Amino acid sequence: MTNTIRVLLVDDHDTVRHGLKLLIDGEADMHVVADVNDGKHAVEQVRSLSPTPDVAVLDVSMPGMNGLQATGAILQVAPRVAVVALTRYSDDAYVQALLAAGALGYVLKQSEPGELLRAIRAAAGGKRYLDAALTRRVAGAFMARYARQSESAPVRITDRESEVLRLMAVGHTNKEIAANLDISVKTVEVHKANAMRKLSLRGRIDVVRYAVLQGWLQES
Repeated sequence: MTNTIRVLLVDDHDTVRHGLKLLIDGEADMHVVADVNDGKHAVEQVRSLSPTPDVAVLDVSMPGMNGLQATGAILQVAPRVAVVALTRYSDDAYVQALLAAGALGYVLKQSEPGELLRAIRAAAGGKRYLDAALTRRVAGAFMARYARQSESAPVRITDRESEVLRLMAVGHTNKEIAANLDISVKTVEVHKANAMRKLSLRGRIDVVRYAVLQGWLQES
């Protein structure tokens, strides 16, 4: 049982929450350790549970403290908890806001159940996961934004710059990237800045979109 993924489930609809609990508990490698109906209680559970949950699955639209607010609050209390947003909203604005707040996964409620299970496993392993129904549009938005750039000479980044962006996209800090690649934090910052400049990436969300295009965010 030591490898079982401990899941905190947060949804304000009792029927939905009950169904999700049955789904998750039906998997041999994961278990719902608590389920609550709002963000405030989710934060309280994260504070009180020992050990803390590995993954928090949060509904985005909830009364009181919503999923976006709860994501930030949970990560302040326990930065190692991986957050997976579960919602019916497929709007890019929601995706960007949750990823920017620190969520590792974003899954649509209307998708088949396997999407959530894959997202939980990916997030528990420190990887980002976007619902398969979203990746095409996220990639499409990225491609539309940089259409003019692609008409000119293709942009090339070095293998090391690519490694740095890949690790950044799946959630690693500069310090963790440095340790992983056996280089200094300063060197990581230089590679990151050079790659983002070459690719005209303006921030973390752009890096995630680029990672989607490269196929880095699908579960391996």
